[in-house]
Parts: sequence; structure tokens; C-alpha cells
Amino acid sequence: MNVIFLKKVRKQFESLVPVLYENGYFSFLEDAQKYVDELFEDITENLPNRSHRPAPPYFDKYGKSMKYAAFKKNRRTSWYAFFTKYLKDGEEIYLVRYIANNHSVAQHL
Repeated sequence: MNVIFLKKVRKQFESLVPVLYENGYFSFLEDAQKYVDELFEDITENLPNRSHRPAPPYFDKYGKSMKYAAFKKNRRTSWYAFFTKYLKDGEEIYLVRYIANNHSVAQHL
């Protein structure tokens, strides 16, 4: 199994660090970076084993026939990885097309 991310999703992760720090979610830039690194690692390592659901039509703008899986980071915040699953040369490929948290997309799930 292989989990890969679209380039724009990798940029989402990169831009998330300063947003978390500047909005006061973390007091130190290093802590924001650690949070984002752990989220990326969690998705990379655990997406194939997570239960997933079909993504609602609202998310079709990021890709057709996607699924999503939840990653709870604390008692208030869950992140969602929206992905398409492919089979290539007998190997399952999970292509992450979009990430978002419950604060921004819960109303659409």
C-alpha cells in the first residue's frame, strides 16, 4: 500500500504551520510544525487501515468518487483526508486530493 499526496495538498500542509502559529493555536512555531508533521505522518501511515466513507458530492470539486477518513487530533479537532484509491500493478495506491478539519467542512459531511 502506498499513500501519496497531490502537490497542492503538500502545499496545504506547508501553509498550515504559519496559520496555526499566527492564529494563536500554538505558542511556538516549532509546536505548530510538530503538529502538522504528526498529522502528515498519521495520514501516511494509517490511511489504508482507517474506515472510510464516500465523500459527499460537495467535495467533487477536488476529485470524483472520492472517499474520506477521519483523523482525530484532539477533543475539538478532527482532520479529514479525502482520497481516491487505485490499484496499480497489484498495489493499492491512496491518492490524497484534499485535507480539511471539522471546523471548516463539518457542515458538508
